[in-house]
Amino acid sequence: MEQTLGAVGHDAATWAAVRTTIEAAWEDRTLCAATETRDAVEAVMAALDGGQLRCAEPTAEGWQVNEWVKKAVVLYFPMREMEVIEVGPFQFHDKMALKQNHPESGVRVVPHAIARYGAFLGRGVVMMPSYVNIGAYVGEGTMVDTWATVGSCAQIGRDVHLSGGVGIGGVLEPLQAAPVIVEDGAFIGSRAIVVEGVRIGREAVLGAGVVLTASTRIIDVTGPEPVEIKGEVPPRAVVIPGTRPKAFPAGTFGVPCALIVGHRKESTDRKTSLNEALRTHAVAV
Repeated sequence: MEQTLGAVGHDAATWAAVRTTIEAAWEDRTLCAATETRDAVEAVMAALDGGQLRCAEPTAEGWQVNEWVKKAVVLYFPMREMEVIEVGPFQFHDKMALKQNHPESGVRVVPHAIARYGAFLGRGVVMMPSYVNIGAYVGEGTMVDTWATVGSCAQIGRDVHLSGGVGIGGVLEPLQAAPVIVEDGAFIGSRAIVVEGVRIGREAVLGAGVVLTASTRIIDVTGPEPVEIKGEVPPRAVVIPGTRPKAFPAGTFGVPCALIVGHRKESTDRKTSLNEALRTHAVAV
């Protein structure tokens, strides 16, 4: 199956057949032992690893979650056996192989960076000692800085900077749940955390320590009245950590939120627009 798919590329009929096989095995797990099912799952994993398939992808209507692809990732785990992986003096014991062929892919991987098989790394990606999990997609020219983590199925665009210690959450189930999405040109500051399917718009800037969950209030304070949103940071927004008062039985306390304090200028030079935004709004990164 894998060899056939490699030959036909994105042939719609072939992928439709693969999808049907995976959907059937999802409903009836006894089918997972069949060669046809195993071949279909392996084909999806190979396509994820090479960037031909994605767990979520941009469309004209917005981002689309490919539930059947996520099903294949979930089915892949029980099909694998634990094995010892020897890398020089280091030993790992896991079900998943490590991603390979970095020189051919044009990716820089600094010790002790690890990417799992089934994750895609675009040409020009730099991985400092960091981690990219299965099913994730990292676009061309992106920096994954020291101790940053990219969770399963997370979607990271081109020319993104994930600063030191950034935590990008992963998701496999529930299948309809959207993964975290960081769009092209975004800058995520040190120790920022983005989880639960939050979407970071194109060229947005998160300051150091910003924490975004599905329930986090994101408050635009650039106008005369605050405007609250949840689950999404608009394109080119500049965001810093904040608090808002909330009454509890024991008293009123500050609850974490995120504040949009400005917007990055549109520019053909992303580095210049980023530096201007950081300086203008005194954003720590």
